[in-house]
Amino acid sequence: MADLKDFAEQLVNLTVKEVNELAAILKDEYGIEPAAAAVAVAAGGAAEGGEAAEEKTEFDVILKAAGASKLAVVKLVKELTGLGLKEAKDIVDSAPKPIKEGISKDEAEGILKSLEEAGAEVELK
Repeated sequence: MADLKDFAEQLVNLTVKEVNELAAILKDEYGIEPAAAAVAVAAGGAAEGGEAAEEKTEFDVILKAAGASKLAVVKLVKELTGLGLKEAKDIVDSAPKPIKEGISKDEAEGILKSLEEAGAEVELK
């Protein structure tokens, strides 16, 4: 039993590089696709503490509320998403709703600023 605990502790304390190497070995030599590699990376990174967490590269812009200038927000959502007027209005009416998902930080911040200037309540995730 002690050997399993030692093994588990070794797994938890792997660096990101070591987890990637382990995943490659499991795949190449044993034909195992380690789906839990991302979980191990997250656990390993959290356990190490000294290693910086990976920086988030994709963001979602979420419309929380239209605010006082609903018409301006609907027009802006229409422009930003390329949707029709009715679809843009439906998004604004059903807030909180994602406006754009999986976009770069710069693009997300630009959209956030535009929507806030139009009077909307917005958040980045």
